[in-house]
Parts: sequence; structure tokens; C-alpha cells
Amino acid sequence: MDDLIMPHHPDLPATGETANPVLVEVIRGSFVESRHRGAIAVVAPDGTVVHAIGDVTREMFPRSAIKPVQALPLVESGAADAFGFGDVEIALACASHLGEERHVSAVREMLQRAGANPEQFECGAQPPSSAPAAQNLAKADAPPHAIHNNCSGKHAGMIATALHKGEVVDGYTRITHPVQQRVLGVFESMTGCDLGRAPRGTDGCSVPVWAMPLGNLALAMARMADPSDQPESRQAAVTRIRAAMAAQPFYIHGSDAFGTDVIAAAGPDVLVKGGAEGVYAAILPALGLGVALKIDDGASRAAELAMIHTLHQLDALTAEQRTILTDRLHPVQTNWSGKDVGELRPTTALTFQSYGDL
Repeated sequence: MDDLIMPHHPDLPATGETANPVLVEVIRGSFVESRHRGAIAVVAPDGTVVHAIGDVTREMFPRSAIKPVQALPLVESGAADAFGFGDVEIALACASHLGEERHVSAVREMLQRAGANPEQFECGAQPPSSAPAAQNLAKADAPPHAIHNNCSGKHAGMIATALHKGEVVDGYTRITHPVQQRVLGVFESMTGCDLGRAPRGTDGCSVPVWAMPLGNLALAMARMADPSDQPESRQAAVTRIRAAMAAQPFYIHGSDAFGTDVIAAAGPDVLVKGGAEGVYAAILPALGLGVALKIDDGASRAAELAMIHTLHQLDALTAEQRTILTDRLHPVQTNWSGKDVGELRPTTALTFQSYGDL
């Protein structure tokens, strides 16, 4: 197992010494109403920190931004092939979906193919994150179910893997279960962290979550972007997951969602995945780089803006793609009457400096 590949760099503030810079400002009229601090890491597969803003050595929980890595055992174990999962199902295993009808129907189909049922979910009931879907559920006087949970696709993949391996499904979210032990092994391999010593918590969907330096999350994304130094089976699994994300962006997030819009515009060269508490990650196969960012106060609006401007600075988006994503690059604040009252904008701190090899 590799040591942590993000030792303190002399040009970077050590944890706790200096606050991360303000990356995003919220403007109302001409007044700065809110400020969001954060950090960004851009890393190559060999661990080189290509760019860094703020403290990329600080530990954080990657939350759902790491789901594409979390989905590797589904493919590597042979479960995806055994149950005939295609791009939709593999995309859902990486997803934080909005609980729209197409999401729910596809998750139900995943379970049926695996010989499982929604009552085996351990992710907990959650109302659909899509307002229209939640309204339709309320009109039908139907309570939210675990299948509406934004992580239900990931859980369907975990259940399918357990069944394929002949394991008891009950308790698949516990850290001692083989499902989570496989995930832990993949996390350690892809992030370069010894997570046995890392702070650990429980994610919103009940699976274990391990803290890691932001730079190591970016390293995992870099190895997803360029897995050439990985075993052939891992390379094949990475390629398949990337292809599924690119082919089915709706199933990664949903209607009018930032991640879906970016992947739909940029295709296989830019695969983004968000997580709770202001975390966002990107897999950039054309550049062979991984990106991870964390907004300190957990604001998703700031994480999305920081990510799109990171992609812009890296020239990961073409001029045509930037035009398609204009509203994401320059988001406007509107009030309930639909009037423009302000904007979100990146600060000058959101400008990359290069750090070279560690």
C-alpha cells in the first residue's frame, strides 16, 4: 500500500495554519453578500500535484463524489456482466439521482435482474430530490421509499455484487461485510491512502465513509482518467464506467442538474460527480488528470461554480461547450418574481499555480 502521496508542500499552508481562500462570492446588486472558502487539487496519475489552491492536504470526507470509484467492484467482480447490466445500470451505480420516474424504474429493473427487491435496501427512505417527482408522489398519497433515495442505484449495485458472490445481503452496509471490505480495498488502491488509520464515519445512505486528503481524492480521479498503471482488469472496469457515465448523463444526476448538463455538453472527456457538503470531483481522460474540490461551508452552489471555472482554466471545455454551459459559467441570482438580482462569481483566488512533483 502506498503512503499518503500528499505530504506537506512548502508553498502550501499546513492544516490549521491558514484559512483556505475565498473562491466564490455571491453578489446581490453590487454588494458581496456571501463568501465561500475552499480548496482545489488537480493531480496526475503518478501523484504529481499539477495545480493546487488552498490546503489540499487537509482531510475531508469525499461523500458521493467518489461513487465512480465505489462502483468498480460491481464491474470487476463480474456481477455487472452476470446480470446483464448496461450503461444505464452502471451509470446508476455511480449516481446521486433525483428520484425521477426514469431513475426509479431503472433501479427497480436492476434489482429484478439481480433477483433482489427494494425491501433489501439499507439506504433509508428519502423523498425524491426532484420537486416534480416529490409532488407526484404526494399527489399519489404514496410515502417515500428507499428506492427514491439518491443512492439507490449504488445500493442496487452493491446488492447485486453480494448476490453474484454468493454472500448474504443482510448487513451489506456494515464495514465488516465483504461488500464494504471490497470497496475499502479499491479506495485504498485508487487513493493511495492507508484508510485503516483514517477517520471514519457513516454516509447519508448508511455505508461507511473514510476521510482522506483532498489531493488523494483527486489522485483517485486521475487514476480513473488514466488507469494505464493499473491491472488489466481494473483498466477494463474503469473504461466501462467512464463509457457508461458519458453515455447516460441523465442517470448520473437528472433533469437540469449541474453534473448532467456538464457531461451532456462535454461527453467522455469531462466526467464530473458531486457529493454532499460542497465536494466535487472530475475525471478528465483527455488530459489524464483528476480534480477534487471542497467548499469549506458545504455550499453546493459554490462547488458547482468552482468546478466549472476549474474546467475552464484547464481548457477542458471547448468554445462550443462553454457556450452551451454559459448559464453554469455565469449563474444569475433571481428572485421569486423572476427578476435578476445578482450573480455568483469566482474570485481572483480561483487562479491556478503549479507545484510540480511532490
